Amino acid sequence: MLIGEVARRSGVSARMLRHYESLGLVRPSGRTGSGYREYSQGDIRRIFHIESLRSLGLSLREIGRALDEPGFTPSALVDDLVRQTRERIAAEQELLTRLRRIDAADPADWEDVLQVVALLKGLGSKSADARQRAALSSVHEVAVPVEALVEAALSETEPNVAGALRWALARSDDAGTALLAEGLGSPVAAVRERAVQALAELPGEEATAHLRQALAHSDAVVRGYAALALGAQGVADAVPTLVGMIVAGRNDTDAADALSVLATDTAMADRIASRLLGRLSDHATGAPARGRLTQALAGVPGARASRALLELSRDEDRAVAVTATYLLRLREGR
Repeated sequence: MLIGEVARRSGVSARMLRHYESLGLVRPSGRTGSGYREYSQGDIRRIFHIESLRSLGLSLREIGRALDEPGFTPSALVDDLVRQTRERIAAEQELLTRLRRIDAADPADWEDVLQVVALLKGLGSKSADARQRAALSSVHEVAVPVEALVEAALSETEPNVAGALRWALARSDDAGTALLAEGLGSPVAAVRERAVQALAELPGEEATAHLRQALAHSDAVVRGYAALALGAQGVADAVPTLVGMIVAGRNDTDAADALSVLATDTAMADRIASRLLGRLSDHATGAPARGRLTQALAGVPGARASRALLELSRDEDRAVAVTATYLLRLREGR
């Protein structure tokens, strides 16, 4: 079969067939009396083998090895192709994400496009200073899509940069509240912590609603951050978690401060004092926890807290009794 007929039947151009021949991949088995290339059935089968391997992404050099080396094993090569394909897909996905984010920024002109690209590159920089500058610039220059800010906030490990990203999110037109809430479900503890910290700094009822739900989270760290934020907002639902933090000795000073903020009226102050006293009376509460609970009563105003301290001043645990007596004197002095 002559080269033109082979090209027509195989779909491989005559030019490419000549290129294959120059590389030694497939050589016509014969020549006609006039000197034209003549391909046998075996040659045509080899052409189809070459095209099949090309469809898998093999280079022509790799195809030559696969077809000509008797001891060649395909497993290593296929594994390498899988790796290369995954890397290529990841790179294409990253490019697609970047393009979508640029489109979401709704740039007015190419100058805007270049600014968005620069900010996105800054957020992904290896330099913490560059990431921080990009986070701060995202508010004053062309707005970076909130997805990019959330992704950066959930992955940031440097405290200063993380703070700048949370600041930028809080000032974003689209605060990304729902995206941050999704971060609370991450299997990675650090991501969950960053998500609740960012939610705690966002304004609005939606963020507060997610923080209320986080009070029931399985992660104690998430519950703690949510309770501290809600306590600062005056949300009474945070009281049980805050008291539990004092018992556990986890951010207990901050939790006690939050309780004192919540105790703004007599009813709430009495409720908090009763809950603290209830945990003090629990036989399962150890001595260190009882000491922290007693100290927490110092920040709770009202007669109920004063009576509780008076009772505790006669406590069998000397450390608790001394602490309660000291706190009572301070209250009397005020």
